[in-house]
Amino acid sequence: MEKILIVDDEAFIRENLERILAEDGYRPISTESPDEAIHIVAEEEISLVLLDLNLGSSSGLDVLRAMQEVDPEILVIIITGYGTVESAVEALKIGAYDYIKKPFKADAIHLIVKLALETQNLRRKLKRLSRDTDGINMVGNSPPLMQVFQQIREVAKHETATVLISGDSGTGKELVAQAIHNLSPRSEQPFVEINCGSLPFNLLETELFGHERGAFTDAKNRKIGLFEEADGGAIFLDEIGEMDMSLQVKLLRVLEDRKIRRLGGNRNIDINVRIIAATNADLKSAIGDKAFREDLYYRLNVFPIYIPPLRERREDIPILLEYFLQRFSKEFNRPTGRINRDALDLVMRYHWPGNVRELRNVVERICIMHNVDKILPAHLPREIWGESPQSEMPFKYEIPPEGIVLDDVVGQIEKELVEQAFKITGGNVAKTARILNVPRGTLRYKLEKYHLTSE
Repeated sequence: MEKILIVDDEAFIRENLERILAEDGYRPISTESPDEAIHIVAEEEISLVLLDLNLGSSSGLDVLRAMQEVDPEILVIIITGYGTVESAVEALKIGAYDYIKKPFKADAIHLIVKLALETQNLRRKLKRLSRDTDGINMVGNSPPLMQVFQQIREVAKHETATVLISGDSGTGKELVAQAIHNLSPRSEQPFVEINCGSLPFNLLETELFGHERGAFTDAKNRKIGLFEEADGGAIFLDEIGEMDMSLQVKLLRVLEDRKIRRLGGNRNIDINVRIIAATNADLKSAIGDKAFREDLYYRLNVFPIYIPPLRERREDIPILLEYFLQRFSKEFNRPTGRINRDALDLVMRYHWPGNVRELRNVVERICIMHNVDKILPAHLPREIWGESPQSEMPFKYEIPPEGIVLDDVVGQIEKELVEQAFKITGGNVAKTARILNVPRGTLRYKLEKYHLTSE
């Protein structure tokens, strides 16, 4: 049972909050003494504090700071009166989770406490994951991702085993490769990576194998290739499916003989390198299209690891959101934002074609553009609302030469917007009204007008 500390100098407020919290199955503890409150935080495992800003002669801000010294991760919701909202905002900057104004309703307490504890649980999960996945710089605890972590740990022990990582773009293939190296006996040796699709054939060849002086016109000095640089460690060949067929032959020879020859050289050089390759392409289809060698595929596919796309492990989205919000809020000196329920619903329904990379970029963009402590649907990119980036806004309209009937056109635009919002919320009237910023009564009238039925 989660303990919630109530700190308020009004007995009526304390008793009222105790009753509300007990209804939800929490264990409330209350006090009017700032010193006793700080002592309770130090001695007991408190999940959440409801702290009044005005505690007689004491300042709630001072109590908040003292609590944070005792427990830097303590979660605090500020209770504020009409004249102290400015101080409540100051408390958010110090590190309070949120504030609620007096007089408050029981429903508001139920909701804000529930959301605060959900946030706290996500933060604890992040810390636990960072301990449990030491050496694996990936966030999530879904069963598919846990299977990937297990595969990483198993193959890392076998330092010469070749690995082929597959998965959509943005799923974290390079992080998996780095984790395999970090957990292997080769972790102190070089980890060298290259994107095989980023260079044309001749440049990729000399990058991988190096060249001797005079090997070609501009080869004025000897160049050591990446295979030699990675000797004793690992080389990560990203987007292996983009490699030219003639270069695939040379790579196959490296896998078979563990030797390379520099361009223009006349002797083989022994190498001791673990090869990790990755692709977002279907290599079996590429084999059928004669774009990838079958023998090379089977040489690479000794230990396959598949990373599922984000849409197949949606339970990881809230944890990733919290991780990126903490990271970028700190990086850009912003308050650690929280995503409200409606915005989270949109994020959870979105299909995330760019996977974790796209989610990361969305959170980073929000932290750059908006200095807010609460992320609303309006802060999300347009495509998350169900529109493709190329789609036109429904109210973009060109007037024909013969003219228009303005009321008809405005009515059609309104109908399209209401239908779109109604679809986004899954037919939830309250959420649709919030998205459109209209009273529920007004929305119900428009739903009847346009023959839309609430689910």
